[in-house]
Amino acid sequence: MKYTVLIAIGILCLSCETKTEDEVASYQTSYEASEGKETATYEETIAFYIKLAKDFPEINIQTIGETDSGYPLHMVTFNPDGDFNFEHLRNEKTIILINNGIHPGESDGIDATMLLYRDLATKKLSASPKTVLVTIPIYNVGGSLYRNSYTRANQNGPLEYGFRGNALNYDLNRDFVKMDTKNAKTFSQIFHLVKPDVFIDNHVSNGADYQYTLTHLFTQHNKMGGKMGQYLHEQFMPYLEESLEESNWDITPYVNVYNRPPEFGFSQFMDYPRYSTGYTTLWNTLGLMVETHMLKPYKKRVKGTYELMKSMMDIVEKEHDTILSLRKEVLTENQDIAEYYFNWQLDTTKTSTLNFKGYEAEHITSEVTGLTRLKYNRDKPFTKETQYYNHYFPADTVKVPAAYIVKQSWGDVMERLRANDIHYFEVEKDTVLIVESYEILDYDTRKTPYEGHYPHFNTTVDKSFSKIAFREGDFVIPTNQPGVRYLLETLEPQGDDSFFNWNFFDTVLQQKEGFSPYVFEDVAQDMLANDSTLRDSFLLKKATDEDFSQNWYAQLDWIYQRSKHREEPYLRYPVYRIAKGSGASAILSQD
Repeated sequence: MKYTVLIAIGILCLSCETKTEDEVASYQTSYEASEGKETATYEETIAFYIKLAKDFPEINIQTIGETDSGYPLHMVTFNPDGDFNFEHLRNEKTIILINNGIHPGESDGIDATMLLYRDLATKKLSASPKTVLVTIPIYNVGGSLYRNSYTRANQNGPLEYGFRGNALNYDLNRDFVKMDTKNAKTFSQIFHLVKPDVFIDNHVSNGADYQYTLTHLFTQHNKMGGKMGQYLHEQFMPYLEESLEESNWDITPYVNVYNRPPEFGFSQFMDYPRYSTGYTTLWNTLGLMVETHMLKPYKKRVKGTYELMKSMMDIVEKEHDTILSLRKEVLTENQDIAEYYFNWQLDTTKTSTLNFKGYEAEHITSEVTGLTRLKYNRDKPFTKETQYYNHYFPADTVKVPAAYIVKQSWGDVMERLRANDIHYFEVEKDTVLIVESYEILDYDTRKTPYEGHYPHFNTTVDKSFSKIAFREGDFVIPTNQPGVRYLLETLEPQGDDSFFNWNFFDTVLQQKEGFSPYVFEDVAQDMLANDSTLRDSFLLKKATDEDFSQNWYAQLDWIYQRSKHREEPYLRYPVYRIAKGSGASAILSQD
């Protein structure tokens, strides 16, 4: 009888294994059906997830928001408990958000994530009980629909793929802060619904040739700052590297070089808030871009992406308590920070050493141009100590205000703040406040278009206290909230990705009124005669600036700019700061 029971159990176990294998086969992806040569279309991808959600209670698919293509975005969640209420989940589980197809020609993550969800649902892969996966199957829907075999000139497969630009030809990985696209607005909706602890954005690299299939681009740890930056750099990133090494998958930092051998040294990529991980970091989400190597076979790249995400799930499961407690602690601390750092510069005095696995670089004569060209020799692999510049320092620091005030006329700015869950309240009645005000002193502007803009850079400002009249309905935005870093990055004009630098306030850079020289000559003469300080400054500038001394219009304009006739809005940044402890901060009691 005992042997009969054992045999029955054995038969039952075999039938379980067979069922699992049959289930896996019944959910075959387009990638698998092509033996690793093709990537799923948009339609095939969404249909695959709908089928999984229909058949497995652990998977849920939602349609959320719009894209510029006219098709919606989808969000697919895997939770072994079958609970999809994020208000419940975020208190008990660690949440990983995986973004795929931001550049649909870089399709590795699309196929790898489909395999991952399928294997979790069919229990081919063990689920992590304290970890929830959320994915955007294809973020750039418009680019995915523009399917071709030619636009990724440097890439080894798949046979067909999507296009980098979206339906409006925006690069979506430059749009997270400026939010020119419907895609970005919907992403913010998903991000603030999910509030992920970890974010993965799957890409394929360009650049040098080397032995690795996998490279990683974690958010820059100095910029992330504090305990989170330290944890990311000293523990979280090494955990991933070690985990993949144990699985025989070498990985190295993203090789940030162009047309030169990487073994001469290379720097960490700075992910400003325009980029996905730069944006998600503003809420202290641990961010990572996966960059597989474009020249490796497609099948190997997809497998590597799959293994990386699987390793990340294991790490997040083990680090569950640490990640949740650390994020909660830092998010609370950030709401009362005194200073904030901007404009990160590479620190060339600090480096890390990589045992980099590359190929010998040769410089030979090009048969096309007749000039010298770079060529990597794969018959000559090497491992060399390579300097990796992965430390940055901030060039600018600002004191964090108690609040900002934005006048109600600047609707485009407020639309973006609302989309990012920023708390604000309205001024209850017309009032005059003494607030900190910026004057734009100088800025440079790109000479060529970049993502639909001519962005500014090298912006400098002068801050002073001003008496400003505010109207009922103007917006007061306290900084004591989870989105404080987002506010500082977008509303401080000197920030790399500030709304000022993205041209949202360009109308204040144009002078609307002016002067007729033949009339203003008499006004200028009276001003100099009656203001000795102005006259002395004027004469000094003429004596020390030869170009100025020979330009009559420049001299009159210099005097005009210092007259009562100069219009107040010109070069006056229309976002105001309420200093902590100032009299104006009393308005915060209205909140």
